[in-house]
Amino acid sequence: MADDERLTSSHIPIRRVYRPEDLADLDYDRDLGDPGTFPFTRGIHAGMYRDRPWTMRQYAGFGTAEATNERFKFLLEAGQTGLSVAFDLPTQMGYDADHPRAHGEVGRVGVAISTIDDMRRLFADIPLERVTTSMTINATASVLLLLYELVAEEQGVAPEHLRGTIQNDILKEYVARGTYIFPPRPSMRLVTDTFAYCADRLPQWNTISISGYHIREAGASAAQEIAFTIANGIAYVDAALAAGLDVDTFAPRLSFFWNAHTNLFEEIAKFRAARRIWAHIMRERFGARSERSWLMRFHTQTAGSALTAQQPEVNIVRVTLQALSAVLGGTQSLHTNGFDEALGLPTEHAAKLALRTQQVLAHEIGATDTVDPLAGSYYVEALTDAVEASARHLIDEIDARGGAVAAIEQQWMQEEIERSAYEAATAIDEGRTIIVGVNRYREPEPEAPEVFPIDPAFQRDQAARVQRWRRHRDAEALAGTLDDLAATARGTGNLLYPMRAALRAGATLGEVADTLRGVFGEYDGS
Repeated sequence: MADDERLTSSHIPIRRVYRPEDLADLDYDRDLGDPGTFPFTRGIHAGMYRDRPWTMRQYAGFGTAEATNERFKFLLEAGQTGLSVAFDLPTQMGYDADHPRAHGEVGRVGVAISTIDDMRRLFADIPLERVTTSMTINATASVLLLLYELVAEEQGVAPEHLRGTIQNDILKEYVARGTYIFPPRPSMRLVTDTFAYCADRLPQWNTISISGYHIREAGASAAQEIAFTIANGIAYVDAALAAGLDVDTFAPRLSFFWNAHTNLFEEIAKFRAARRIWAHIMRERFGARSERSWLMRFHTQTAGSALTAQQPEVNIVRVTLQALSAVLGGTQSLHTNGFDEALGLPTEHAAKLALRTQQVLAHEIGATDTVDPLAGSYYVEALTDAVEASARHLIDEIDARGGAVAAIEQQWMQEEIERSAYEAATAIDEGRTIIVGVNRYREPEPEAPEVFPIDPAFQRDQAARVQRWRRHRDAEALAGTLDDLAATARGTGNLLYPMRAALRAGATLGEVADTLRGVFGEYDGS
């Protein structure tokens, strides 16, 4: 690379200066359009933040349901406008808190939920008809959604009034995170069964948040993030159509989840390009007729992988600029990371400061005064085109390999991400990419800041609670519902209806997952 050559994370060359000739082929109506019009490059709503700010949805979850419930109330009182739930690894992997494989992990990276009683305590005194709730959960997404619906029913809230999102994006687990349970194809059945169930019972619920966030955290470039995520989205639409669902029935409830990384302009271009690609795919590839099916609605989270344990206060600056890229890129909701998250779970101080960051962006700097303020920038429009072209090339490669599921089974996506991650890490090690406080402008480490404490009693108490729950239920009635679930899994019926009956009868999350393990088996990553 020449001394003065600059590249984005997607290896797109950055010119010294951009001029009108760089946009000579740009057609306003074809490529941009007004905000709220196809292809939605400039945003999915005509008024965007002039009409309503994005949803400020701080991610929270740790320890017991009671502890997380207190954090929810703290954030709501501070001005948060939506709840976002983190679940611990045993919950994500379909294990109850007293399972041997859960040892040491209960409540550590999220809240532990094993029973409907846990879900009751998680949302105690929170009016579910008035909040929107996002749940970052995948392999057991349908179980957590059903528990939420049952608790809302106990509060007197009809399912058609519930609003929120489950991540439910199992394909990216095989690519980037590893919190899968079943092989890909039965997992896809659970996803499409959830689409159908929500179309029937929870019409305002977003049935999936197709996630590029974790793909980016694993080391993907910006172009890979949107290409691999949109390819997964195509696979979900294909699976839903194969299951007999109408595209304009389920597509309006699809949503996406993006990472806001550190290159401000590439990230803005990424968001704009992703919207444009999805609109064309839904209209032209899948023949969706409803404009709502063409819209890419998305949540954004600032980049956890960009946070540093060295000089952690500098993370406040990183988070602010990453959040600004999401705002200028037109996100519908946003989570800003706590500056101390490279050290542990965010403290209340860090969580409130992260929320205040969003409030400053919404009310003090003028970013919401006009829609898509960077439209027409020679650089931003040229970069949007370049990111789109790079992403489309990758989508074409995935199509040639038989689609996202086949590309995952071939390990192709995983290998591409690993290659990108290695290149990025090498650039930091060699000093070609500067990280303040890590490989440049280092300082002697000061006294360690406050770190969120994890109480080891959480696991013991939660395990005991699950065991008490099992002792005080009708075991005979429960057994019948689990038998029904296994029979449905062996057939072709919608799995969520017998799952709901089992959970209402007192089944634990682990018992539901084990019943399905007995039919589908477990995926070993090979």
